[in-house]
Amino acid sequence: MVMQFLLDTEMPDASAYLSFLPLILLIVLFYFLLIRPQRKREKQDKLMRDSISTGDRVCTIGGIIGRVVQVNDDEIVLETSGSTRIRFNKWAIRSRIEDEA
Repeated sequence: MVMQFLLDTEMPDASAYLSFLPLILLIVLFYFLLIRPQRKREKQDKLMRDSISTGDRVCTIGGIIGRVVQVNDDEIVLETSGSTRIRFNKWAIRSRIEDEA
C-alpha cells in the first residue's frame, strides 16, 4: 500500500524548483548589498575606537568635539573647552579628527 503510494506520486518538474530561484537571488543580493558592507563598516569603526589614544581629537555621536584625556577599557574621558571633562563610552565615538597642519 505505501509502496504503491510512493510509486504513484509524481516527482516535481524543473519549473517547480526554478520558482525558488528569484527568492534565492534576492537573498544573495541583500547579503552583498546590505549585510556585508554593514559588517565591514562595523569592523572598521571598532578598529578606530580601539586605536584611540590620549591626545587624539574625536567627535562623538552627539557632535561633541574634544581631546582625549584618558582611555579605559570601555570608556574615555574627553576634555572640551577649557578644563571641562566628560566621560563617554567608546561606542559613542563617531570619528577621529585629523589635525590640520
